[in-house]
Amino acid sequence: MAIHPSARIASTARVAEGAEIGPGVEIGDFCVIEDDVAIGEDSRLESHVVVKRWTTLGRSNQISVGTALGTDPLDTGFSGERSYLRIGDENIIREHYTISRGSEPESETVIGDRNFIMTSGHIAHDCRVGSDCVICSCALIAGYVEIEDGAFISGPLGVHQFSRIGRLAMIGGMTRVNRDVPPYFLYSGYQITPRGVNVVGLRRAGLKDAIPPLKKAFRLLYRSSLPMPEALARIDSELEGEHIEHLVRFIRGSKRGVSRR
Repeated sequence: MAIHPSARIASTARVAEGAEIGPGVEIGDFCVIEDDVAIGEDSRLESHVVVKRWTTLGRSNQISVGTALGTDPLDTGFSGERSYLRIGDENIIREHYTISRGSEPESETVIGDRNFIMTSGHIAHDCRVGSDCVICSCALIAGYVEIEDGAFISGPLGVHQFSRIGRLAMIGGMTRVNRDVPPYFLYSGYQITPRGVNVVGLRRAGLKDAIPPLKKAFRLLYRSSLPMPEALARIDSELEGEHIEHLVRFIRGSKRGVSRR
């Protein structure tokens, strides 16, 4: 067992011999930390947190009561072999949340940095969550979902497996996410519907100059009645900038298709 002398571990917690606990870590009452777990410096686990085998947490993560990290995937084909959950730095994961490790042998679920993940939800096996995202209470993220940096996912809602959610997209509550969600836009409605540009999110991210061209791109995509290939060709020829390029690349790379309601 490698426990740094500065770590504080409650007497009622159980930490396996094969775990690595970094400097300044706090582990609360009745936590269970299994073998092959690494918890980075200054992370704080409140009471009744379970960190399952083959899970890694970076530094300064805050994990709230009743959360289970690195759970076996909810996949009928799971064989029980080694796979991973890797969590970055400075994430906040609130009460009663579950995040599964990868489904195939040696696969992984990856959570980036500085995400705020609220209560009573689930991130399934083999997901990729970027950094600076907000995932609200009671959001259920199915397997193999990719969420880019800065996305805001309201709750309650469900995200279908293999879906992609683009950078700084904002999805309203009670939305059925069953297609890819292009970056920078707002979406709501039971059948996910694009509503406009995420102006507030872009301003908060320091991308005010990107708003006018993205508004023009939104009109071409969703208000012009052009077929998607023509709309993308118009965007390519009439607009420029890294965010326009990212938007076009995201849509052209979609395998599930994007909503155009």
